[in-house]
Amino acid sequence: MEINSKKIKEGDTFVAIKGEYFDGHKYIEEAIKNGAKLIIAEHGTYSVPTLLVENTRKYLSEYLKDLYSKELENINLIGITGTNGKTTTAYLIYQALNKLNINSAYIGTIGFYLDNHIEQLEHTTPDITDTYNMLLECARKNVNNVVMEVSSHSLVNSRVKGLDFNIGIFTNLTGDHLDLHKTIENYANAKKQLFNQILSKGCAIINIDDQYATEMLNENNRNITYGFKKSMYQILNYCYDKNRMYFNYKYDNNTYNVMTKLLGKHNIYNLMALIAVLDEFGIDNKEILRILGELDAPSGRLEVINYGNNKIIVDYAHTLDAVNNVLNTAKEFSTGKIYSIIGCGGDRDRTKRSPMLKGALELSDKVIVTNDNPRKEDPYNIVNDMLEGNKSATNYEVILDRKQAIKRGISLLEENDTLMILGKGHENYQIIGDTKYHHDDKETVLQYIKKR
Repeated sequence: MEINSKKIKEGDTFVAIKGEYFDGHKYIEEAIKNGAKLIIAEHGTYSVPTLLVENTRKYLSEYLKDLYSKELENINLIGITGTNGKTTTAYLIYQALNKLNINSAYIGTIGFYLDNHIEQLEHTTPDITDTYNMLLECARKNVNNVVMEVSSHSLVNSRVKGLDFNIGIFTNLTGDHLDLHKTIENYANAKKQLFNQILSKGCAIINIDDQYATEMLNENNRNITYGFKKSMYQILNYCYDKNRMYFNYKYDNNTYNVMTKLLGKHNIYNLMALIAVLDEFGIDNKEILRILGELDAPSGRLEVINYGNNKIIVDYAHTLDAVNNVLNTAKEFSTGKIYSIIGCGGDRDRTKRSPMLKGALELSDKVIVTNDNPRKEDPYNIVNDMLEGNKSATNYEVILDRKQAIKRGISLLEENDTLMILGKGHENYQIIGDTKYHHDDKETVLQYIKKR
């Protein structure tokens, strides 16, 4: 059973799904041409047997759940939702569980990780048929713990409908994806759906510091809270020492001291969610503290490249909150100037463009505005949106060629300065029009500093 007509093989069933940017009914003839012998649709008559249903998404999720519930009954599914922190939190949980010899897989922004193999994915949360295929592969390899990023797009488009989560985690909610959700309230309601899919024996782990935390506290769940505010896992304070961060937290009337290679207040939140998960797995406190000191951030998340006495940092930050988080982190450990390179994606939420640049301008000595996946939108229109309300600033320049922008940023570094390259992180492409061109921020940096 497939929802992508291009994946259809002889004898397959094609389900016509209405998506965010496409309608599968338009691809039914292509599916038949590729060998589909049964069509499941909401309307129409076709040259092969057809089953008409009221809602193809609902039909598909119920069908897959009924078909595979027995085979997947031993899968422990951990879902993470939120505007920022999903990838890092999910990757940290995946990494920690495997270090503790608890075999685990990861599904999310940076791919499908299973048995030291990485498969790149098109979406943060894949389509439901692909997700089931991944979960089945995990079950057949006796990898019973799966950590999964759950995007708001996937929740409103039923990509995880029918899946039962043992643990659900809420990281935070800030303005993003309003091109899809229209209002922040709709965005919050999308996130809340995950917490309606928690098993009765499971739990919800909630960042209590976020203004939308109370909306995620479903009374039917066993809710666990963390944050600087009064909570079950209460963060007390933190500090830096060279390339390490230290913080302590209080849990069950005991105080614990943590050392980590990860930097930034936002990463304390990510680690606290992990700590709560490890407690749920019954891991000894001494083991938890040991593991926390060994963990690395995923690729492209505050990834530091040393350049003389300067630091060049590649990060995926592409929302106002994420930009503020990483730049405030840079200010905490930097003694020199801070330069930032930033762009905004085309054909996506326009409302965040001006605030993102404003945040970067306020927290940087200089900002270079550049391209970040303009897609089919005119790059100059994107820049104009970013500059709206910011044109009086004097600490920016525009270089649309991202490679040239990075070279310019590196050339500005003098002594103990920091260059923040934001927006793409782990991505190794630039989307212009309909075409993906190879581009890797880290690779560009390493090639340029090698020449210099």
